[in-house]
Amino acid sequence: MAEQADKPTTAGAGIGRATGFELDSPDTPGASGIDTALARNRAFAAAGGHEGAVVFPSLGLFVITCCDPRTDPAQFLGVGMSDALVVRNVGGRVTPEVINDVAYLGQLGETFLPDGPLFEVAVIHHTQCGTGALADDTFRRTYAERIGADESALRAHAVLDPVATVAHDVALLRTAPATSPRVTVSGHVYDVVTGLVETVLPVAA
Repeated sequence: MAEQADKPTTAGAGIGRATGFELDSPDTPGASGIDTALARNRAFAAAGGHEGAVVFPSLGLFVITCCDPRTDPAQFLGVGMSDALVVRNVGGRVTPEVINDVAYLGQLGETFLPDGPLFEVAVIHHTQCGTGALADDTFRRTYAERIGADESALRAHAVLDPVATVAHDVALLRTAPATSPRVTVSGHVYDVVTGLVETVLPVAA
């Protein structure tokens, strides 16, 4: 009989409670994931999946969400090629860099589209987010030392209540001076258990 895997460390157990998920080991240790992805790219190109793509999103949508592999907008929103602009980071948080991205694309849109709305920014946080690890004191302290950041600021980055954090981030974007007045912002929560997205803050009237 195979030996049981080691139990999580105290810190690991605390992180698991905060995030609501456990990490699994790769099915094939040492396998190159990029080789698999590149083979799929060859099939994509051969089938002409890239043909007809356009620069400005056909749905007029800019999605900001988490880099968690469970939260791929191509899957849970069904967005295809050229449907939406997508920015993914840890937690799907609205950081200064994300505000700059929205500002840049807003200005680009204003340059080529002189009238009318440009796009809607949909901020989407999710349940069981891995940023919950930042609520663990030991993990947060070690990470802060690793990147040279203010530990107290990192605590606020944790997505423990996605309804609350998405509301906070929507407010940041709506009030940012750099956000074009022709850009609208909405907030949503994706439940990784049910697969459903619920709107928390619709576009302001």
